[in-house]
Amino acid sequence: MSSYRAGGVFVRRTVLSVAAILIAASPAWSQYPGQVTKGAKDTPELRAIAVLEWTGDEGKPKASRLVPVAVLDGGLLQDGGIYLARPEPLALAGEVEYELEQDGKPVGLFDIKNAGQEQGSWVGYGSWKSMPAPKPKPSTKDLAKMNFDDAETDDHPVLHRKHHADDAPAAGSTNGSGSSGSSSGSSGPAPTTDSDRPTLHKKDSGSTTDSTSGSSSTPASGTASASSTASNPAPDPDRPTLHKKDSSDTNEGTTGSTNAPTDDPDRPVLKKTKKQQPVDVGHVDSLPDVSDPDRPRLKRGQSGGNALNVLPSLMGLPADMQQQVAVSDSKTRPEHPWTYSWANPDDEAKMKSALEDIARTALGLNPPPAKPAPRHTTTRKTTRPAPPPPPPAPLAGEQFRVFELAYGSGATLVLTAHTDGPLAQEKFVTLVAQPDIYGNVLVLLKNVTDGTHLDQAPRMRLVDAVDAMADNRGELLFELRGATQRQFALYRVLRGQAEKLFVSGGADFGTESSE
Repeated sequence: MSSYRAGGVFVRRTVLSVAAILIAASPAWSQYPGQVTKGAKDTPELRAIAVLEWTGDEGKPKASRLVPVAVLDGGLLQDGGIYLARPEPLALAGEVEYELEQDGKPVGLFDIKNAGQEQGSWVGYGSWKSMPAPKPKPSTKDLAKMNFDDAETDDHPVLHRKHHADDAPAAGSTNGSGSSGSSSGSSGPAPTTDSDRPTLHKKDSGSTTDSTSGSSSTPASGTASASSTASNPAPDPDRPTLHKKDSSDTNEGTTGSTNAPTDDPDRPVLKKTKKQQPVDVGHVDSLPDVSDPDRPRLKRGQSGGNALNVLPSLMGLPADMQQQVAVSDSKTRPEHPWTYSWANPDDEAKMKSALEDIARTALGLNPPPAKPAPRHTTTRKTTRPAPPPPPPAPLAGEQFRVFELAYGSGATLVLTAHTDGPLAQEKFVTLVAQPDIYGNVLVLLKNVTDGTHLDQAPRMRLVDAVDAMADNRGELLFELRGATQRQFALYRVLRGQAEKLFVSGGADFGTESSE
């Protein structure tokens, strides 16, 4: 009975411990966010978005400036005009390079040289450079030559023996006269083709070298001399030999000795030098009428220092000003074009015509519907052809763009236009739309304003599409231009909505209506 109780206590303790573990783990389960957190290596690096404005020709502008918009740091968008300003913002630091894009394709580079303020906002000045030329692909002939050279110079083992120029001919091979084998009269090794290759010779026992006088003795008989000459070649005059030092020679320069070696003029000689006194570095001469010798003095004339190279700036908002997206990223990312390819070219014309009709209605350019003509009782029926409809009113400054902001996301249509006339009487419209499942136009964002209310409702001018979040999805970059101020805004089109993602310059001004 006691053993059963002991077992029962063990079971209760086990159940309680499991329950405690489950209770402790339940808050962790409830706090699970539903997605896996990205690692540190997947965190986006610094990425700056800016707008290049210029007048003149593309690539060689008369005047230009770069306006910072946003800086992506740690997955958050910061205001590029004030982020880490010391005193210029981080997006306009010296030697920062921007890549100019058009529809997502790189078209040039812009290097920041220096920065300044225009009307209270930071802008950058620099130079426009063309894209580096791509490396040409090797031709078929070059590839074959490269493979041949690699086969000749590689270190991989081969099954056959390679032929070398200094190899001796094999036994039994024919010589130049057609006879096989070696000559019967010669008993030494075959001659080699390399003249600088060292050879080993057997020393002649009949000839000795006198170490004292340096002269060699002759052999006793002519037969021995003949055999020695036949077997050994002539001695090399440049071969170094060892001589026994003569005891009569001294280093003090004995005049009677004729065997003393001559002095080498290039031989280093140790000489005792005089000890130089240390330079008195503390001795200075005082300048006349100047108490501080290190005090800078202003002189008349042109300075020889490296002055700040201030490039021509673009002031104000001229009518011929052009804009382009500029991106500076610490990583090299693949190219992602934003152009959309229509399956049927007629669909693009249909969508554009529908958007133009909506824009004319918003601007008040479409005539009101005609009233039906009153009926008259007549005895004779006369049929008159209906008058043709009036042509549609023209749209000034019309800009129509189609984007594919993500792979397989469909078409996103943007149309901007305005009316003619003085600024106080002008009207502006901006439409962002997508085709629905029935092929009709679905307006996601509509902005309508006039010249007298630009500070309350600024006009939206499309710059281009850009990947601001570094997630392979494009955002629409607009300029919100008012009467006395302007901002830049990023809009993300997703799930049938156009949502404002970011606006520069702090709090945004103006409103827009959506349908």
